[in-house]
Amino acid sequence: MQRRALLVAASLAPMAVHAGPVLQVGPRRAVRTLAAAARQARDGMVVEVDAGEYVGDAATWPQQGLTLRAVGGRVSLVAAGAHAQGKGLFVMTGRRQRIEGFDFIGATVPDRNGAGIRLEAGSLTLVDCGFRDNENGLLTANDDSIELDIVDCDFGAIAARGGQTHNVYVGAIKRLAVMGSYFHHGQLGHLLKSRAAVNHILYNRLSDEIGGRASYELEFPNGGVAVVMGNLIMQSSTTENPHVISFGVEGAKWEKQALYLVNNTLVDQKPSGGIWLRVTPPQAEVVLANNLLVGAPKLAAEGHWTRRANFSADWDEFVRAARDDYRLKPESSLRGRAADAGEGGGLKLSPTREYRHPHTSVALSGPARHPGAFQS
Repeated sequence: MQRRALLVAASLAPMAVHAGPVLQVGPRRAVRTLAAAARQARDGMVVEVDAGEYVGDAATWPQQGLTLRAVGGRVSLVAAGAHAQGKGLFVMTGRRQRIEGFDFIGATVPDRNGAGIRLEAGSLTLVDCGFRDNENGLLTANDDSIELDIVDCDFGAIAARGGQTHNVYVGAIKRLAVMGSYFHHGQLGHLLKSRAAVNHILYNRLSDEIGGRASYELEFPNGGVAVVMGNLIMQSSTTENPHVISFGVEGAKWEKQALYLVNNTLVDQKPSGGIWLRVTPPQAEVVLANNLLVGAPKLAAEGHWTRRANFSADWDEFVRAARDDYRLKPESSLRGRAADAGEGGGLKLSPTREYRHPHTSVALSGPARHPGAFQS
């Protein structure tokens, strides 16, 4: 079962979903608001929402097999002080829910922990959604039956209201998969923090950017199984924490503890003192393979970790690092030096896609031969 879940998550991509009964929403429709649609929608429905701005239109969605889809352009939800259940713009509680083409903007709540989306139960797939100026982008409950898939989404910037706010905070859930997404401009909290039992972080960009003040770029505080492959991960010079990636620092909640860090381009823009990786559980399996390390830190590693073909790279190895183009130059001596990383957690540790800015991924035309996140 674990192998199947890993393979499904690794191949996750936007796809057509079955057409159920359709409920149309828009200012010129019979159903004008999302709050009204949430009251009227039934299990298995497709809620088609006309493009435009929906102000103060928060809602709770308990339906099973529900799809929310923007039609004719993007749907922008502007909080303007509104929230559902004191938690966020949308509260999702049903299984097999899907949201496509929505932007969540300005979520705030009295306890300063508001989110664009709160996933409280069930399972959710997000495709091509954006989150900005929220106290948190997305938060989940602690429920080991929840599953969350994120594809081609944009998380940033976080509202500057104080507190430990996060672009994405995933609780102790069953599974998280993130692909082709962009996390940026954090404020004190982490760009991506996950307590999930199984995590697939594939072909994304996590970069705090100029003026960002994120803590960790990527954290798994309770460990679990984490496959981190094909990502561009960049720490800003104004970071709140010297660590880029952290694993298990709050205790090993899950029985299986394994981190597979493969074919990533890791960039540290701190002048000094940065730390690539912090792993706490001594029993954790750790594989570091085919990563490119750009910046001052050295890659500290325990003796029992597996290490293959990890290279420190100067800025001039890349096409245009100053513009965040971290493709290796055609003449770079690092090209073609990737090693076979084997398998981990039931997944072959070799990229089949690469991140494409601003927030998507594209299939590779052949096998991955170079270290780092980019093969083209």
